Amino acid sequence: MELDLQPLKLPSDNERPFVIAGPCSAETEEQVMTTARQLASKGCHNFRAGVWKPRTKPGGFEGNGEKALPWMKRVKDETGMLVATEVATPKHVELALKYGIDILWIGARTSANPFAMQALADALKGVDMPVFVKNPVNPDLELWIGALERLNQAGIKRLGAIHRGFSSYDKKMYRNLPMWQIPIELRRRIPALPIINDPSHIGGRRELIAPLCQQAMDLGFDGLIVESHCQPDEAWSDARQQVTPDVLDYILSLLVIRDEKITTEGIHELRKQIDDLDNQLMELLAKRMRVCREIGTYKKEHNMTVLQPTRYNEILDKRGAQGALFQMDTDFVKTVFEAVHQESVRQQMEIINK
Repeated sequence: MELDLQPLKLPSDNERPFVIAGPCSAETEEQVMTTARQLASKGCHNFRAGVWKPRTKPGGFEGNGEKALPWMKRVKDETGMLVATEVATPKHVELALKYGIDILWIGARTSANPFAMQALADALKGVDMPVFVKNPVNPDLELWIGALERLNQAGIKRLGAIHRGFSSYDKKMYRNLPMWQIPIELRRRIPALPIINDPSHIGGRRELIAPLCQQAMDLGFDGLIVESHCQPDEAWSDARQQVTPDVLDYILSLLVIRDEKITTEGIHELRKQIDDLDNQLMELLAKRMRVCREIGTYKKEHNMTVLQPTRYNEILDKRGAQGALFQMDTDFVKTVFEAVHQESVRQQMEIINK
């Protein structure tokens, strides 16, 4: 389905991408106003704060709810900034509209639930305002697009997507794995859709925010949503991933914004080389699969199982080490050969089951 979109224009300084910034949670009126004033003094035009904050486990601070919405209205009235918050239920939508919230976003747990998304879409019928949808918790592009489609079918045309990374049982550097290829594919599928990056939730640690912001700009993202708190170490939720307005301003001042209008003529020859190499890769893969089919025939004739775990582990270990020598990430090489092995198994299974 092709989305019916209108331009989603949010105010920003000319030399910067648009930024939505503010604390993870609206904790107290003083905390909200202090942070908002500091951000406004740094040129921020869009203020965010979580009003409803259900946590992974009960017992922690879960937001002030409707009590915090007048604080958001005060931010808007006193600083002139647009204000944004997360909604997860039709009641949240009703209250956000009642108190004049300008921008809504839908969280990762909600976007993963089609029932919840349809309920929000129904609640937003007839409303004309910017709505951002975070990627689902798990790496499911179709689910992400489906959430956007439900809102669009309800008449929301000023849509945007937020890339906040994907949950993983095996945590490494990041709180949520970036998996940049997924928002890149979303951009390819829906070119007119603005996509902004959430470095706070991807990184989970404030020292990772700056490099993640730069990566997002290098990949042509349209903006950023960053958690900023007047006293981040004392934050009632997600303290480790929030930065002060001063630090955020410094991070933004160092960003290099790439010029998308520059002609690509200068890399035409290099791209031609890439095309030639890709053709060679395809020919080599075809030869490899031909050998795999011969092995499949041998296994059938000798009543052998298709999967040989020892051999498979040997390939992954050997090629992973070889990739490191060639300045390639070991996980990348592993992913490539896992996919190659999967196709080899599929082709051998076809032969054995004929």
